[in-house]
Amino acid sequence: AAAPAEPEAEEGAKRQPVLVGYGVGTASTKRRPRKQQNHVRDAQAAVQAEMDATTTPPAAAPAVPEVERSPQRPLAKPPVRKLAKDLGVDLAAIVPTGPNGIITREDVHAAAAPAPSKEAAAAPAAPAAPQAAPARTEVAAPPVWSTGERERRVPIKGVRRATAQAVSSSAFTAPHVTEFITVDVTRTMKLVQELKQDPDMAGLRVNPLLLVARAFLVAIRRNPEINAAWDEASQEIVHKDYVNLGIAAATPRGLIVPNIKDAHAKTLPELARALGELVATAKEGKTPPADMQGGTATITNVGVFGVDTGTPILNPGESAILAFGAVKLQPWVHKGKVKPRQVTTLGLSFDHRLVDGELGSKVLADTAAVLEHPKRLITWA
Repeated sequence: AAAPAEPEAEEGAKRQPVLVGYGVGTASTKRRPRKQQNHVRDAQAAVQAEMDATTTPPAAAPAVPEVERSPQRPLAKPPVRKLAKDLGVDLAAIVPTGPNGIITREDVHAAAAPAPSKEAAAAPAAPAAPQAAPARTEVAAPPVWSTGERERRVPIKGVRRATAQAVSSSAFTAPHVTEFITVDVTRTMKLVQELKQDPDMAGLRVNPLLLVARAFLVAIRRNPEINAAWDEASQEIVHKDYVNLGIAAATPRGLIVPNIKDAHAKTLPELARALGELVATAKEGKTPPADMQGGTATITNVGVFGVDTGTPILNPGESAILAFGAVKLQPWVHKGKVKPRQVTTLGLSFDHRLVDGELGSKVLADTAAVLEHPKRLITWA
């Protein structure tokens, strides 16, 4: 039997041919109920909104303009943005006073200034206060335990920021190894007193650090492989035939490490003069950036703080750093008898990528040997 003819209404719903097979029909009646449901919901929402409008009083506050609702980047020049970043100030929280809504440096400083305490705000103004509260400054002052403040915050910037970045990079890049040795430096301390009376050293800074520096330079000359650097980019070890000796110096701005250029080629008076100028310039805060670049090895004198020794972190680009501990009078076996002797402890950290244990031990042992018998400054020269 012949198949019944399709209704005429379905002719327009025939599937249309496409590149492969047939597509769906052009007409679809499945979405009509959904549209009707949407109309019902819209009508119900309109009725509810009209009821709310008649029962709820209008808001007293005006509507927020669209410009205020959309977040915008605060207007500020690059130097002002850097100042705000250094002081830890959020530019979005500042009310600008500059032309066209630009944030000025004065705005940033005003936002960074500490807010007055509640007690100070509530107290009436006096014509002349007998005891004014000390103003807070960036320099960390001894804490006053009687006040309500239990924490103080100082922005991380300047020398402190640079030092933190340098030691973090070094500590997590170069594999550090530290070795220690305790040595009798009685003869060295005696030589220091004799050099202070020498006419050729008149007016120069003569102290144990000077002879430690000279002993370290002698040890580097006897073991030149330690005076090198690891070049990660070119995958090479750079051996240096000169020594720019760094001296770690504590300053009011933080720890800096200027270096004495070509320290290996200087006589003892020249080394003493350079060391004295380096320390004096660092304490005055006038060390130029060039003096803190290009170092090859460093000495840190932790003994001036009464510390025996430590495990110093390498300066970036250097392979060795020597910690010089405090010199103390201790019982020591000398010529078969226990006698009071001047004793100190040295600590040498080195980059284990290019300095193995044998090389590091030789440098440390040679430095100690010179300090134990200072005449080796002549015989090993």
